[in-house]
Amino acid sequence: MTSEIVSVYAVFASDEEARRIGREMVERRLAACVNILGPCHSIYRWRGEIEEGPEVTAIFKTDGRSSDALVAAIAERHSYDVPAIAVWPIAATTDDYRSWVSENSR
Repeated sequence: MTSEIVSVYAVFASDEEARRIGREMVERRLAACVNILGPCHSIYRWRGEIEEGPEVTAIFKTDGRSSDALVAAIAERHSYDVPAIAVWPIAATTDDYRSWVSENSR
């Protein structure tokens, strides 16, 4: 049986926060892997004002059955009041990669 795998996109206030939360999610097997992509510059509306500043983007790879728990765990540890966390379905991949992600996340 092949299981669905997904990517979970999240943005963090700092590299330290992304690494700390990323490592914990892999240690807890909520994610098989996290890619911390580095700094980005975000422009957004917050409390009626246009804000902008540096953030750090991360992409977590997990089994679809673990995605709700992963999103909740990231949100619980996140420094933002409203963290940007989104689940992206993976339309196609190799069987080996799908198996690796499924085996390394709950």
